[in-house]
Amino acid sequence: MLSPSGSTTEEAKAFLEAHPEIEAFDIVLTDANGVGRGKIIRRHELMSLYEHGRHLPISILGLDITGEDVHETGLIWDSGDGDLRAWPIPGSLKPLHGTQPPRGQVLLSMFALDGAPMTSDPRHALARQVEAFAAKGLFPAGAFELEFFLLANERDAEGRVQPATAVLDGRKSGKTEVYSVDHLHGMEPLFSDIYAAAAAQGIPAETVISEYAPGQYELTLNYRKDILQAADDLLMLKRLVRAQARRHGVTACFMAKPIEKYAGSGMHLHVSLQDKDGKNVFVEEREGAWSPNLLHALGGLSATMAESMLVFAPHANSWRRFVSQSYAPVAPTWGVNNRSVALRVPAGSIAARRIEHRPSGVDANPYLVAATVLAGISKGLDEKLDPGAETKGNGYEAAPDAATTMPPDWRSAIEAAKGSDFLKQALGEDMHRTFTAIKQAEYLRVARTVSELDYHLYLHEV
Repeated sequence: MLSPSGSTTEEAKAFLEAHPEIEAFDIVLTDANGVGRGKIIRRHELMSLYEHGRHLPISILGLDITGEDVHETGLIWDSGDGDLRAWPIPGSLKPLHGTQPPRGQVLLSMFALDGAPMTSDPRHALARQVEAFAAKGLFPAGAFELEFFLLANERDAEGRVQPATAVLDGRKSGKTEVYSVDHLHGMEPLFSDIYAAAAAQGIPAETVISEYAPGQYELTLNYRKDILQAADDLLMLKRLVRAQARRHGVTACFMAKPIEKYAGSGMHLHVSLQDKDGKNVFVEEREGAWSPNLLHALGGLSATMAESMLVFAPHANSWRRFVSQSYAPVAPTWGVNNRSVALRVPAGSIAARRIEHRPSGVDANPYLVAATVLAGISKGLDEKLDPGAETKGNGYEAAPDAATTMPPDWRSAIEAAKGSDFLKQALGEDMHRTFTAIKQAEYLRVARTVSELDYHLYLHEV
């Protein structure tokens, strides 16, 4: 049958001819938690994948963060745990840098046996929103920023994670080396391999920064006119950063908040809309007057932020990131050139006018984040929503009503998401059911776990 994803056998044939050295391929399907699940296939199996797809169990999209089945998704025994068919995402067949023996990678998307999109696949949720904008003659463009920690494989004397020593010479630093170029030199061999791996996969990785915590870094990605491609870029970049760090003897950590006393890691999404002629519709017509489209988009994102927070902060650890004055926004505020707000309009070229959406942690699923952001923008444009006054100065002090409008914790975010008609529309009913069921199961797992902190606080005191 013809591939419903748009992949072609010609792409596979050309790749095999260009890369006779590659012996195997990682085939990767992304679940609701952003975890890559799939198989490693041999070289001779690749053509069959492109000709017929690959049968995978439907339950692979109904797993929690540990890989356990979540029966409440309806994707396990309710469906007999039958097979569906995964197909390659066009353009995602790439070589993997530094593998021995040489391997490649291809991303997959799940479809029913008749070729219909499997609507609990996160990538399809984003594709739906892109298609809805295309019907209006608008085309979302964007790019994600990737913040992460490089940690030592060994814990410190108190059992806590600690920043990795420099892979160049083993030098240690426990300081916040923010924007230190000299500090980056110690990780130069690792970042050189990351850039080489990104180039091999066609990922437009650009600037690397030493971020606002010991061992924290940021990689930026170039803007894409296709926001689906931007989300693919982010997922592939996370995979290759993790792999290259492991080869250099350190751990790449994508938890939102791995070290309690320092800033956590965000996954900011820069987004704009282009019309059919390629014009950015967020650009103001005259200097000093914001585009109504930009303001309405901000209004939609602000109005839907509270019920969307589970997408942006999906795990228990995600909520440890939201601390005042830690570069993690705590209210649905907007402002210009202001990093204390949730919705930032960056300074710079008017032609590149865009919204920087800052609430998401790096542990969030980029497909679901982008789908939810686009749905919020669409709501704002359709209903001509007003974002309210611009926040100037300290955004952490400028929104006293946030405590009553925003979910204060993970459990509240789960309840808000479960009852949200907006989120059902943003993700689609099946993806919404799958995602919230998985988060509820994860919450119950965490809630019943007796942690080391419990013993520290209560063992001898109560």
